[in-house]
This record gives sequence, C-alpha cells and structure tokens, in this order.
Amino acid sequence: MIILASASPRRRELLQQIGCSFRVEVSQAEEVDCQGLQPSVVVEKNAYLKAAAVAALYPDMPVLGADTVVSLDDDIFGKPRDKEQAREMLTRLSGRTHQVSTGIAIAWQNKIWQAYETTEVDFAPLSPAEIDRYLATGEHADKAGAYGIQGRAAVFIEQIRGSYSNVVGLPLHCLYGLAQKAGIDLYGNGEGSSS
Repeated sequence: MIILASASPRRRELLQQIGCSFRVEVSQAEEVDCQGLQPSVVVEKNAYLKAAAVAALYPDMPVLGADTVVSLDDDIFGKPRDKEQAREMLTRLSGRTHQVSTGIAIAWQNKIWQAYETTEVDFAPLSPAEIDRYLATGEHADKAGAYGIQGRAAVFIEQIRGSYSNVVGLPLHCLYGLAQKAGIDLYGNGEGSSS
C-alpha cells in the first residue's frame, strides 16, 4: 500500500490500471513559482514538496508525489486559470511540438527518491472554431496545457515520442523503476519488493 499525495483522478486511474494498492491523501504543499526555472526542476521540486508534506503526516507509509507541466519555447503551461487562458495555451500549442514533463517523488523511511520524465507531443494545426468547440466541453479545466490526451483532445495529437502515461500525468515505467530503487512493492503492502 502506498499513499498518493494527489487529487488527480487521472493519476488514480493509472495506478488502478496497473493494480497498485494505494489510498489518496491530498497534499496541501504550496507549489514553487516556475518563473525562470527549467520544467524538469519545477516538476521535481513540486513532486518533492507534495510527497514530503504528506509523509510528515504518515511517516510509516510510502508516499508518492507527482507534478506535471506542459512547456513550449521555454514557457511553462500549468493548469489554466480560466477559459481565456486555456484558449491562449491551445492557440500556442496548435501546429507545434511541445513537451510534457512529470516529476515523481517517493518519500519513505526518512528518504526521498526522485525522477522525472519528458515526452514530446506533436499537435495538429487547430482552427479557432476547433479550439472553441473543445473549450465548450469543459475538458480543459484542471489540466496542464489545457488539454487531456486521454479525452477528446486525443484527436488533436499527431504523434508522441516517449511515455503516453506521462502525458496523462504519471509515467508508469519511471514510477516502477523508482519504486524498485526504494524497495517498494507497488502491488503489496509497501514493504520491500521481492526483487
């Protein structure tokens, strides 16, 4: 059993997909200001802060923190604050290749293991009408870069290079490797793995 320090339903679904034994305790950690920082630094710091905050409350349980951002031209796109900002994000992503980075951190036994994954995503050119139609679904809300690859925005994506689950919000292969380093069995009680 691990604790997922995230409110993200996508991360819950991914852990359920692989049969991971977990429960959710949403972290109250304040995220770092991303201005002037590389995406990999931002997501690793935020994942660390989220995991550490929950681990302080549950010191005997392994805690998983995660953070995902979209980046383009050295600009970081988090979750849009409103529909107008979402429109701006999608307009900039249209017809371009952007990066999705997710940082993960496992806090357990007074140690923290960290990693991050970056995936390249090619967006098709989008007309203003297509963007408006997508925004009308409301799917953009609460998603880094104002879109969800696992939802209706899948039709906008021409190609990805890297981990699909990373774009959804949790790089599963990366998580598996990190859990092995920490000695955590994702499918068991959180204690040492059999490998």
